[in-house]
Amino acid sequence: MEEVSNPLERVIVSRSSWSAIWAGVFTFIAIWSVFGALGYDIFFASSREAPGGYVGMDIWGVILTIIAMFVAGRITAELARVTDSRGGVAHGMIMFGLSVVSVLLLVIMSGSTVSTTATMHTYVIDVLHTMGWSLFIGLFLGWLAALGGASTAHKQFPSAAPMQEQVHHA
Repeated sequence: MEEVSNPLERVIVSRSSWSAIWAGVFTFIAIWSVFGALGYDIFFASSREAPGGYVGMDIWGVILTIIAMFVAGRITAELARVTDSRGGVAHGMIMFGLSVVSVLLLVIMSGSTVSTTATMHTYVIDVLHTMGWSLFIGLFLGWLAALGGASTAHKQFPSAAPMQEQVHHA
């Protein structure tokens, strides 16, 4: 085993940047909430009968999830200062998982105002069932978008030049 004499020549092991991951989660939730409300207004509130509202909202939800996950993945990787696509993919995957869990918790908490636990579980299952295939397609394509956004955000940061000892002559 060879020892490294210069401490700056050691390999730095990168770790997940949780502040960047949380920033990505909040970015996703913010984009998804604002433009989700816009989609709701366009597809449901503008017409009383909403003849194509569900189909339009399903398509809007899939497209919105793709865009929001891509942007959130990109933000996560840039804030984490990833230097390669592998680091970006890792950060994007963690951000995606945490975003899905966060949204699921928000749905469950919104149903917690219902009086009984059994009714709350029925509410959550009804919400997920209503979304059907669009939920799966949106999550799958959103996952790919999060990984794509995070893996393309890597940058080359300048490496620190090795410090040279200065000899002072008196």
